[in-house]
Amino acid sequence: MNKKIHIYTDGSSKGNPGPGGYGVFIETIGNSYNRKIISEGFRYTTNNRMELLAVIVGLEEIKKRKQNIVVFTDSKYVVNPIQNNWIYKWKENNFFNKKNVDLWKRFLDIFHKQFIIFQWIKSHNNHYINDYCDRLSVEASKRKTLKIDYVYEKQNKFL
Repeated sequence: MNKKIHIYTDGSSKGNPGPGGYGVFIETIGNSYNRKIISEGFRYTTNNRMELLAVIVGLEEIKKRKQNIVVFTDSKYVVNPIQNNWIYKWKENNFFNKKNVDLWKRFLDIFHKQFIIFQWIKSHNNHYINDYCDRLSVEASKRKTLKIDYVYEKQNKFL
């Protein structure tokens, strides 16, 4: 039986910028069932950064290459550039006037190592795993100790 990998993601921030976090739920379905849950919080970030970082972190967890992966996200910020092939025009133009260039480049580094389908899902629409990822991201943003997003904070003069 071929294994299936589903990655569910969500990101959030309280303010743009503000404290934020992401939540990732990875399930591998095949001869056995495995799951992994990841979340992290940052002291200054944006919702879009957390949405994109959640996808990146989820994909980076898949060590074996050329896997069939479905990424479920409620972020059109992530889905639209990929499904509409805008990301390649952005890359050709060296991401001119684009935000989160560091993350988009990191995304492209991992994107071509897998076979990925993106599935947009409506947020807060009673999708239990998406709702769970939302709770993970919010809880992560409220931790006492939050990571520093050095690239973002330096670009925006928080450091």
